[in-house]
Amino acid sequence: MTKKKWLLIPLVLVLILVSFYCYQAIQFQNKFLDKTMIGNTDVSKLTKEEAKTKLNELVDAEVYRVLDNGEVFKEIPKKELGMEYDIDKTVNNAMSKQNSWLWFMSYIQAPEKEDLEAKGINKESLNKIMDSVNKELEAFNKNRKQTKNASVEQKDGKFQIIPEVQGDSIDTKKFISAAAKSIEKGESDIELTKFIEKPTILATDDNLKKELDNINKVAEINASYSINGQEVKIPKDKMASWVIFEDGKLNLKQDEVKKYVEELGATYNTSTNPSKFKSTKRGEVSVPAGALSWTIATDTEVAQLTEQILKGEDFSGRVPAFQGSGTPASSLIGNSYIEVDLQNQHMWYYKDGQVALEIPVITGKPSTPTPPGVFYVWNKKRNEILRGEDYASPVDYWMPIDWTGVGIHDSPWQNDGAYGGNSFQTVGSHGCINTPPSVCAKLFDMIEVGVPVVVF
Repeated sequence: MTKKKWLLIPLVLVLILVSFYCYQAIQFQNKFLDKTMIGNTDVSKLTKEEAKTKLNELVDAEVYRVLDNGEVFKEIPKKELGMEYDIDKTVNNAMSKQNSWLWFMSYIQAPEKEDLEAKGINKESLNKIMDSVNKELEAFNKNRKQTKNASVEQKDGKFQIIPEVQGDSIDTKKFISAAAKSIEKGESDIELTKFIEKPTILATDDNLKKELDNINKVAEINASYSINGQEVKIPKDKMASWVIFEDGKLNLKQDEVKKYVEELGATYNTSTNPSKFKSTKRGEVSVPAGALSWTIATDTEVAQLTEQILKGEDFSGRVPAFQGSGTPASSLIGNSYIEVDLQNQHMWYYKDGQVALEIPVITGKPSTPTPPGVFYVWNKKRNEILRGEDYASPVDYWMPIDWTGVGIHDSPWQNDGAYGGNSFQTVGSHGCINTPPSVCAKLFDMIEVGVPVVVF
């Protein structure tokens, strides 16, 4: 064979290859390349019309797949979503994206998958299905390792930074939002692992370290109240147990703080607890709660106490937030008060701890007894007429002490010798404290509105 004939062989081979390449390129100008997928349907080597026909036949079988690391976690028939597709537009778009002159690349790697173009979707159906998927994912997450932020916790008797934990639980909120958008776009699947929760606070976070310092300050402060003239210390270990660090913020366990404040109220509220009182003749007595009292305002005090503690500074003498006619800032009764001893039928007025006036009195008769309690003179009036169901009594001096009509007043209708003793059993009042007119006038001038009245 001559040299020229040998040279013709490679040329012929090249011509054959070029011809085959061009033939294939021309063929794929009107047909889809190998491995071409539209949605979940293989349209390889089909013309546009053939692809449209096939897709129209199979569209009802289209499913939206939720994948877990490539494996199917859930399939949702798209028809259940009320989805409609623009098959013509989808096929035309897919065909326009393919380059027939690169037909050989489909044997190396599959062309990019084309999703079905959605015309519309039933929002109500979508929301219902997403709710169902969300419940399945919540159950799914229970068996997976939970992701946790780094935190500051009390461990082995001291606060320390606990490192973050990278789990494999799914951020369901982000996933559901993304899946809904994906379905509306007409996409065919979504991968769960793209939505694995990630810790947002790491153990190396400078703010976390600063908060640890702040927590240690808070846990070590000395704190106390001043209630009824007494110092009430807040136990350090109790305060330390309240401290929490959540979402990058130092705070106190509000339910525990509230429990403590409620316990304070149960112990010290004068609106519900009797007061100890050192009487003139009977020694220490227990006097029931009356009109002069206060109650810790629980919710307000919880908020204020929390703010105070979180400053991380020692404090003492704190007066709790309260409501009522009295105040916890000092002793409820103090050194200036009126004492009414029902048993001895006697009344004293103490001014700065010294007896300024004393006199026998007549209190309520057995059928309408004078109520015991810690009260106060909340008004002073001259020339009043005291009225009841069966009486109308004019008085020169009227000093009401509670909200039911009980008060101290002069009683000119009583005999001078009737005051004191057991007279109240026969000529007793309707509950008021009857006082000799001359002494009542002195008392009226001596006292100020607000003076406590202790009746026992």
